[in-house]
Amino acid sequence: MSLPGRHSLLWKLSGALALFCLLLVSLHVDIGRLLLQNTSYLSDSTKAVLGDYAHAAERAWREDGAEGVDGFLRALREREQVWAVVVDAELRSLSSQPLDGEARQRLDFVRALDFSVGRPGGTPAFSIPFSDDQARLIMELPQRLNPRRYNDIWEVLLQRVLPAVLAVLLGLLLYRVLIAPLAILRRQAVALSAGDLDARVGPGVGGRQDELGELARTFDHMAGRLQNTLTFQRQLLRDLSHELRTPLSRLRVAGEHEQDIVALRQRLEREVDGMEKLIGDTLELVWLDTERPSLPLEPIDIGRLWEVLRENAGFESGWDIQRLPCELPADCVVRGHLNGLAQALENVLRNAIRHSPEGGVVRLSGRREGDHWWLCVEDQGPGVPQQALEAIFRPFTRLNAARPGGDGYGLGLAIARSMVQLQGGQLWAKSPEAGLRIHLRLPADLGESAPQQQAPVAARADSALG
Repeated sequence: MSLPGRHSLLWKLSGALALFCLLLVSLHVDIGRLLLQNTSYLSDSTKAVLGDYAHAAERAWREDGAEGVDGFLRALREREQVWAVVVDAELRSLSSQPLDGEARQRLDFVRALDFSVGRPGGTPAFSIPFSDDQARLIMELPQRLNPRRYNDIWEVLLQRVLPAVLAVLLGLLLYRVLIAPLAILRRQAVALSAGDLDARVGPGVGGRQDELGELARTFDHMAGRLQNTLTFQRQLLRDLSHELRTPLSRLRVAGEHEQDIVALRQRLEREVDGMEKLIGDTLELVWLDTERPSLPLEPIDIGRLWEVLRENAGFESGWDIQRLPCELPADCVVRGHLNGLAQALENVLRNAIRHSPEGGVVRLSGRREGDHWWLCVEDQGPGVPQQALEAIFRPFTRLNAARPGGDGYGLGLAIARSMVQLQGGQLWAKSPEAGLRIHLRLPADLGESAPQQQAPVAARADSALG
């Protein structure tokens, strides 16, 4: 089992839980220790109250003797509800009541005012000396003066309230880290399903490096692809309906006015062939854009493929194949799909021939750069304005409006680009001073067995083109 990367949510959640446990234990131990230290000794105000009681006992002893001490103790017990005695230096009672055995035992555990109050839950007794240090008041600490009287409440806060508060804070943290991004994803998914094709999660979540960021980027990519596909298909449908109106109109006019059956049949065949090619190319373009099939790749000798292409193109157009030279190095072997690459190059070649002047030349050249081959198909036609170089790869784009529809529907270069991109390549155009250059960037074949495979691959090129 391999562990996820360092940006994974696993480490964030583990860190949050570890921090929660560490903080809980640390606060409980540290605050508990601090609370115990701060409540283990009497405060100055408590010492002052006990000192006042000792002064009152001393005054009663000096003024009224044992009877005064009895009255003082009686009043003290009624007021504070505590055990108390007044004794001399020899621990003999100064009241009229002698000390019993239990009282003498308690005298063994008295402590000075500066001593700790002892274990939690006990009832400590303190010794407060008179001014001459010859007698003293010994009394239990009144509950109202006990520094630990609120310890039960503090224990409830530390053991119950504090963990609950920390758990709520952890929940808020987890909500911010996990649930809030998911809520954004859900909101955008609902918007997308409702028809808002511009719905995106955005960089707020997509900029994260964990699984949620990857999910957000995938969603945005999916939404963008869906928007492009729907926009593409809608535009394609509008263009296709427009393109079909022209041959259908010609057929209607021919059916209404043409008297020659042979001419009518020829017109019918020509228009049906054109519409069939138009619909076929359109369906292929839609299939390439929506399905994005995974094409099997193999070594392809571009020089031999060009020979087949120029022979077919020369036969159809009447061009001498010498006007379609190949200036590629002998080792130009790319990794591609034979049928797809042949169709793409054929579309580029036919487009170049269609726009070339009488006696023009269309040449294929290229060079190797690293792991790729850069190919260039250059014609001597009128060229394309710089601002329209990208538009020629859009479906149904014909820059020369004077051309009839039968001379091309503007789908060839769009199909060629889609087919090259499916093979991991790129296709774009540049316009030099004269003519047009179509550039192709294709991955080079790096296998050692490529040279031996070129003959059968090239032999299949003719059948691949029909």
